Amino acid sequence: MALSFEIPATTRDDLGKGASRRLRREANLVPAILYGAGKPPVNLSVNHDFLIKALDHEAFYSHILTVAINGAKEKQQVILKALQRHPYKPRILHMDLLRIDANAKLTMRIPLHFSTAENAPAVKEGGVISHLMGDIEVRCLPADLPEYISVDVSNMVLNQHIHLSELTFPKGVESVLLSHDDDQSVASAHMPRIIEEEPAPVAAEGEVAAGEVPTVEEGKEGEAATATPAATETPEKKKT
Repeated sequence: MALSFEIPATTRDDLGKGASRRLRREANLVPAILYGAGKPPVNLSVNHDFLIKALDHEAFYSHILTVAINGAKEKQQVILKALQRHPYKPRILHMDLLRIDANAKLTMRIPLHFSTAENAPAVKEGGVISHLMGDIEVRCLPADLPEYISVDVSNMVLNQHIHLSELTFPKGVESVLLSHDDDQSVASAHMPRIIEEEPAPVAAEGEVAAGEVPTVEEGKEGEAATATPAATETPEKKKT
């Protein structure tokens, strides 16, 4: 069953960096802007906790979303256009929402879902299947926007590549890369690379190998032999 997302939002009139900081710090709200479709932009605020939970769903990034403004008095269909995160804290700083036009094609990044590779001939022979892309850019009308694109890797053999042109796109959906004759690889099957360890260097006769602790020769009676310090010359006394 396809997921649907409705974002409760309220309009805001207090603008600027200081106002945005107060929204985040005092009200736990995320400043957002809604624009596009030939209409004027609208400044919004969205509850941060709601947004964090919604972002846990992969589909939130590629679905048609519904924004319910000021208590659902007004609803608009949008897509998530941009998201600004804090560089190291789990905080959302800003969100851009783009209105959609039902009669105008939009460009979106759609996730790729790979089938299980356990029974693939390449895997049974000891190989691995690498996913070279995690999502792709597609163009279509809003009504035709898919939730994801499937990639079947269950029959891959060693040294095989699956390209964009081999994927099955829903009706009305086209790959942006393919429209520019760029048929990139999506997955590849190959043997894992084995990294050989370099042999440790062999010390020449009389030298100490790296990492080894030099030993002290024993004296005749089993005691450790000590080196005698070099004699220090003293100036010869002049005869008086």
